Amino acid sequence: MYKPTRLIVKQPCITVTGTIVDATKEQAHHEPDGVRHEADADTHGWLKLDPQFEDLLNPGNISNEGGNLVFEIVCKFVPPSQEDAKPACAGYTSPVSIPPVGSHVQIVGTYVRDTNHAQWMEIHPVTSITVIQ
Repeated sequence: MYKPTRLIVKQPCITVTGTIVDATKEQAHHEPDGVRHEADADTHGWLKLDPQFEDLLNPGNISNEGGNLVFEIVCKFVPPSQEDAKPACAGYTSPVSIPPVGSHVQIVGTYVRDTNHAQWMEIHPVTSITVIQ
């Protein structure tokens, strides 16, 4: 992971459920998979949490992320275009698949607060995404 010091780990392993929503629909560059393709090669996806997990959101998620939990699959879009992120993805591409927008999923990963931006909460990195019924 590139610059892990920017993330404050709140829970090393968490499992949450919700529905994948399009994080790019209001962006200048819409992505068919519904996740932003970041320069560091990570995803920037949105999960509309099921009600029992809504307390994982903070004001940054509400104001800047459409009320959604951010999920980041690291090294998904390699190689990174961001120079300082290239060593983190050298020789690695994440095998985690991105289900279609609208899928009800279970996401497992590390629950963190991103100290950049609006300090929203994220699952970063994502360990797995499973479509559930």
